[in-house]
Amino acid sequence: MMWNRRTLLGAAALAGGGVALKANAMPRSAPQQTWPAAGPDLTGKPSAPVVLPAPPEPKGLLSDAAFPIWPEGRIPGSRGVTARRLVLERGSPAAHDRAVMHVSQPILEVFQPANPNGSAIVVLPGGGYVRLAIDKEGAGAARRLNQCGVTVFVLHYRLPGDGWAAGYDAPLQDVQRAVRLVRSRAAEWALDAKRIGVMGFSAGGHLAAASLTRYDDAVYAPVDVVDQTSARPDLVCLGYALMSVGSGAGQFPGPDAEARQSLTERVKPGLAPTFLVHAADDRTVPVANSLALFQALQAADVPCEMHLYQEGGHGFGFTLPGDRPASHWPDAFEAWARRGGFFG
Repeated sequence: MMWNRRTLLGAAALAGGGVALKANAMPRSAPQQTWPAAGPDLTGKPSAPVVLPAPPEPKGLLSDAAFPIWPEGRIPGSRGVTARRLVLERGSPAAHDRAVMHVSQPILEVFQPANPNGSAIVVLPGGGYVRLAIDKEGAGAARRLNQCGVTVFVLHYRLPGDGWAAGYDAPLQDVQRAVRLVRSRAAEWALDAKRIGVMGFSAGGHLAAASLTRYDDAVYAPVDVVDQTSARPDLVCLGYALMSVGSGAGQFPGPDAEARQSLTERVKPGLAPTFLVHAADDRTVPVANSLALFQALQAADVPCEMHLYQEGGHGFGFTLPGDRPASHWPDAFEAWARRGGFFG
């Protein structure tokens, strides 16, 4: 499947709770604030999000433990970028549903489990590459994975519409760097450097699939000793992931030929074991995306498992009620990861 500007914006409206973001939510230079500031109750709703006051980056939104992934002043392709983080609330302080836009300093937010098993997963929330559904697909993943003993790192990755020189490769630069950083500092969190995984949803699933298939692409010049570490994930989980993105002329700055190529074409033997989950009634990212990748992984003898559900729509993450079959996909993922030894 190939996405253009219209479908990307449509996905931003539909994914993770049906937020109707306006077309100018993807500025090429200075971000524009087209939503009302939050009132005293700090609440919004999917059809009318409100702008929340937020600490400046590199402060996190989910965890007290957060840190930047790039050394100060060394973010690749940042010349001329004026983006500044914008946080929209679609829920309430008691039940957050926040969208993060215009990431200017990529960070990792750390969630440590009570009983760590030595594995780690870098989580990539979705949001149509125009925002990050940080609560539903970030904090939700962290809570569930912590129960399995996994140390979780939620990545605030850069978005291609904000003027980064690498365009769609800017978020790939971030996830490569994040995997390298976690692996190089594994002893700090008592991790096994050979059990570092990546999990992504929707557009974040596309990014996770790029991490799977393009981990060895030199998408940025090394900045320090961390970049001597492998960016190859040891396990990948893809939730309703798309396989390619497309852009009209002039949509985003920088090269985007790689983004237009389907990641199924980049599958090769030796990739990390991969788990896929999708709903057949997904109207935003058709299930054909996961089917095509599963077929390519099988042909390359890459260990993989896929769970398809009749219903669930798009962006269900960890939010479905327990009586919906698709709500049990995290249990299937946990069982699969344990069988493969990833959880120790």
